[in-house]
Amino acid sequence: MSLIYPLTAGVLFAIGLYGILARTELIHRLLGANVMASAVFLYLIVVSTAPEGDPDPVPQAMVLTGIVIAVSLTAFALALLRYFHALSGQRALEDEDDG
Repeated sequence: MSLIYPLTAGVLFAIGLYGILARTELIHRLLGANVMASAVFLYLIVVSTAPEGDPDPVPQAMVLTGIVIAVSLTAFALALLRYFHALSGQRALEDEDDG
């Protein structure tokens, strides 16, 4: 089995984690979470693929369900971000010490 897909999933997960931890803008954090979810989906597909024949359909069904849930949660989070921006005028989370 080729290691390119698991390594790609790991790199994508690391990029998403960096986007969540290093950025203060909420839209960047949301995009980081989506990249991390895509990495998990890729890894589940890699794990479900058997080298000798048919893939396992259960992880594939979980990935399909996860994609639907991720799209709906992203839409909901974007609506919340717009509402947060309309109320506060901010696009990022700021520390209380920043004044």
